[in-house]
Amino acid sequence: MNYTLHQLQVFLKVSEKQSITKAAEELFLTQPAVSIQLKNFQNQFSIPLTEVVGRKLYVTDFGKEIANAAQNILNEVHAINYKSLYYEGSLAGRLKISIVSTAKYVMPFFLADFIRDNKGVELSMDVTNKAKVIQALEANEVDFAMVSVLPKQLKVQRVELMENKLYLVGGTKQEVGSSRSIQKFFEKLPLIYREEGSATRMAMEGYIRRNKLPSPKKIELTSNEAVKQAVISGLGYSVMPLIGIKNELLNKDLQIIHIKGLPISTTWNLIWLKEKRLSPAAQAFLVYLQEKKEEIIKDSFGWFEDY
Repeated sequence: MNYTLHQLQVFLKVSEKQSITKAAEELFLTQPAVSIQLKNFQNQFSIPLTEVVGRKLYVTDFGKEIANAAQNILNEVHAINYKSLYYEGSLAGRLKISIVSTAKYVMPFFLADFIRDNKGVELSMDVTNKAKVIQALEANEVDFAMVSVLPKQLKVQRVELMENKLYLVGGTKQEVGSSRSIQKFFEKLPLIYREEGSATRMAMEGYIRRNKLPSPKKIELTSNEAVKQAVISGLGYSVMPLIGIKNELLNKDLQIIHIKGLPISTTWNLIWLKEKRLSPAAQAFLVYLQEKKEEIIKDSFGWFEDY
């Protein structure tokens, strides 16, 4: 056998995502490039690593064992690289973070300079919904998680990063009209929800429940981008984080609908398990945040205060 570390990395990512498309996105490769590496890796085994059923890719039992072995091999390679950098006097290690989907508009700005200035630190960041973020944190699979609602079932420590504001938004192609009664106002609005487990959905449902509002023609979509495009097209209205719709507001594709009780204001928090023993890289990142977060907020999110 003559497989490469790159092939191990590609196969491991395909096995994690069970999708060549998603693996390609995570690895910043094209789909054909991932497919070729997967094929070359498979050619070295007589037993199938994956199978496609109904256009969906599945990892076989044998493939799962190879994926575990690949993870162990790559961990050892990372350890060798980190030890080398450590003896050279550089900060080294892997920083693993899981964030809710709307936090992708925030977290990269708090990471960029830290990762650039510390060449020996590798970043692994998973973007998913709140339920899966908390699962990863609870299972100790990540160093940090970024959420706007703290998990009650876990003992965590946190660093508050910045405010998160959620507004009711609609497209600009249709007239919203006006009404002094939010009850009557909501009767006319087809609402678009995020999927179950989303913090944005929980905030939206909480607002509707507190105000005893009707929720006509419920539509459910599984990503913030999908909701955004649906609202722009005129399919419906939704409560969305301001942080993710800056360009659409500036381009006048979306409009904020000002009604009583909105915006909902929460706080983005970087959290970690209270009893977790943080790596030197993770500890250094916390120090960096404490020193730089106000500067980052001012430079990257000054526009936020205009709404």
